[in-house]
Amino acid sequence: MQKVLQAQYLRAQTATILIAAGSTAAEAEKVAANLVMANLSGHDSHGIGMLPRYVDAVLEGGLTPNAQVKTLLDTGSLLSLNGQRGYGQSIGEQAMTLGMARAKTHGSCIIALAESHHLGRIGHFAEMAVAQGLVSLHFVNVMTRPVVAAWGGADGRYGTNPCCIGIPLKDQPPFILDFATSRVAQGKMRVAHNQGKSVQPGLLIDEHGQPTTTPGVVVVPQANGLFGALMPFGEHKGYGLAVACELLGGALTGGGTWHHPTVSGRAVYNSMLTILIDPGKLGTQSAMETEALAFVEWLRKSPPADGVDAVQIAGEPERRARLAREQDGIEIDGETWREIVAAGQKVGVDMQD
Repeated sequence: MQKVLQAQYLRAQTATILIAAGSTAAEAEKVAANLVMANLSGHDSHGIGMLPRYVDAVLEGGLTPNAQVKTLLDTGSLLSLNGQRGYGQSIGEQAMTLGMARAKTHGSCIIALAESHHLGRIGHFAEMAVAQGLVSLHFVNVMTRPVVAAWGGADGRYGTNPCCIGIPLKDQPPFILDFATSRVAQGKMRVAHNQGKSVQPGLLIDEHGQPTTTPGVVVVPQANGLFGALMPFGEHKGYGLAVACELLGGALTGGGTWHHPTVSGRAVYNSMLTILIDPGKLGTQSAMETEALAFVEWLRKSPPADGVDAVQIAGEPERRARLAREQDGIEIDGETWREIVAAGQKVGVDMQD
């Protein structure tokens, strides 16, 4: 049975489980807030439904609570960091804090972050940057079971490899572009599978490389022990961007790329290349502010197509969802909630099912 729960309750319950799994209260609150914010933003794929996997990863030894980012190289405007397989919600913030300070001083900073556990919603880090008046670009690879097919391929070869760009807009909410380079996020297939729903055609292939609308093919092993795969978005163009994310986020950072057989562990590792730019130091602050607002206004004046209320820019749907879900509560399907309850029980936390 579906539940509708308030964000404050979910944050508290999530933090309790994380503390029981070994996190300090500060880390648990940070991770819990990040997960629930994903739910509030309408991205349940990156929300508290990830908690059971995190608990399993800790118990298996693939996720290290309370890890701190390790600095391997610091030249001022270049940072090479290692996440030491800590919670990405914490490691990512640590990396961004270091990088934003450097960008404010030097005008820009390139951050190579390797071997973090799951970073979660990458848009969170772009939101951190634009709040400081910085432009940010993020290229991320995913080291876990390969779930996305190469364009023209018939099985999974790499991860959902997100790309994110954040641009501040003067006196307006920012432009936050944040998307997986697969046609849909893997976590959304987990949610659909737990809800017992089919998905639209064109998103998936089954374990035989044939089109399917059954999300379970990328969530649980099929009869032959194999999995299906997600399709890349944008055909060859999206596939090309996914490869770029793997090469920049994985190879350039030193975190590694995917080219080996699937492993059974529950840990999810991300590496991320981040580029931060201070428009003020670049000398284009005024021009950027004027031109960015002029272009956004130009877009919004477009007559909406049939069935569309208005032209939007990236970031607006998430902000609208936050207002609605903060007030009305967050819907959690019964299977996801049972998985969360079971995760709590693994670390000695009894929750009401």
